[in-house]
Amino acid sequence: MSTYANGARTMDTPQQALDSFLVEGRISPPLDPGFRPAVLARRKLVDAAGRSRRSLPVAIALEQPGVSVYLRETWAFPEDDPAGPMVHALCERLVKSMLWARGGCRIWVDGPDDLMASLRHHYSVDPAGRFDAEMVERHYGSPLELVQSPRVAFPHSLDGTVSVGSDLRGCRIGFDLGASDRKAAALIDGEVVFSEEILWDPSHQSDPQWHYDQIMDSLRRAAAHLPRVDAIGGSAAGVYVSNEARSASLFRSVPADQFHRVRSLFHDLRAAWGGIPFAVANDGDVTALAGAMVAGVGGLLGIAMGSSEAAGYVTRDGSLTPWLNELAFTPIDYSPEAPVDEWSGDRGCGVRYFSQQALPRLLPAAGIEVDAAMPLPERLVTLQDLMVSGDERAVRVYETIGAHFGYALLEYADFYDFEHVLLLGRVMTGPGGDIIGARATEVLAVEGIDKPVKFHAVSERDKRHGQAVAAASLPRIPQAAAESEGSR
Repeated sequence: MSTYANGARTMDTPQQALDSFLVEGRISPPLDPGFRPAVLARRKLVDAAGRSRRSLPVAIALEQPGVSVYLRETWAFPEDDPAGPMVHALCERLVKSMLWARGGCRIWVDGPDDLMASLRHHYSVDPAGRFDAEMVERHYGSPLELVQSPRVAFPHSLDGTVSVGSDLRGCRIGFDLGASDRKAAALIDGEVVFSEEILWDPSHQSDPQWHYDQIMDSLRRAAAHLPRVDAIGGSAAGVYVSNEARSASLFRSVPADQFHRVRSLFHDLRAAWGGIPFAVANDGDVTALAGAMVAGVGGLLGIAMGSSEAAGYVTRDGSLTPWLNELAFTPIDYSPEAPVDEWSGDRGCGVRYFSQQALPRLLPAAGIEVDAAMPLPERLVTLQDLMVSGDERAVRVYETIGAHFGYALLEYADFYDFEHVLLLGRVMTGPGGDIIGARATEVLAVEGIDKPVKFHAVSERDKRHGQAVAAASLPRIPQAAAESEGSR
């Protein structure tokens, strides 16, 4: 076993190297005829490998040490085969999806040397690869590591679940930290006895103490409506590991040399409340948990199409996971002309298809003219107004998003075991959201998915109260403590 650290030959970007594996879907998005679904490219690779005597099996495992190990199998071809560079690019795209869906900092590869060279080059030289490597180090505190090893030496597969959620015993506080408001609720045995929203502007605040004081204020206001506080749970946008913020837009203005105070913020809050059970999770995961609790189902993937694409996942037994679920960064389109995500610099990522960020591309394609300076939320309102009035141009925009989403669900089904999909976000609001769901369902039926998928939506009331209840249910109270409190 050895860690691969040699130089590598220069290759084109992944999208430019994939030409012969690009496949047009049976249902083409009307405003995006160049769309080439990721899942269909991988299917074509499997077919090509099955027909070739030169194909080489490849195993890839992504590890969060001590937490989870996710194994995938794919194919490569010898270095002198014309398909070699294209398959390297497919492998890189697969690894990128693994990194952002499942999360991890160590990549194990049982494959040819030239494949390892291509991966190493991508993560050390290509700008999009360097972005992923830097974010991995930020999330896990360890550099991204590539290990070349026989599969028999890989760590054993480990799904990893988080023992939080669905515990509503006792007196609890649930909070949700959003970009424009912070919410808090007080619950007694699952019943909401108080809730409120307070406007705030966290992304422009550089002082970690300001964030601490604002969150503490909400907790105290909720606690005033409880006889005692047994546990506190919360949700917030960003990546959280062991109750520590690793990257979060809420704290984007906090200087790097002060970010350690943000990382310890929720530990400090827990200490201030006497060390009671305290848990914080990504808001996408908590939203999915809320939907699963309302619908009474497991195996649920939640997708929110708003200012970005947010996602969360609940296992069949109702548990959350330690996975990233940052589907905004996973590539769903392998076209060399796919739109570029301005943050990561990569092409074809979900954020440019399933959020308001799709509108600058789709509105002009539909012949809908708006002022170039119009903010994205206002463009969405314009689109929704046109949809209500029956404008066929608006219909084509939503049909395009729906076709994209159907193929994305086929992609996501390669990484998640789900039968239920919770759809949320402003892009899904109104009759356009119905078209998105209907067209996605059509794609699933035509392209073939081996399991039924049921779409769910929640009312605004259920969303608000459900989010509070789900957040409050995150920390588990030890049984002995719960019984002791119940006897008082």
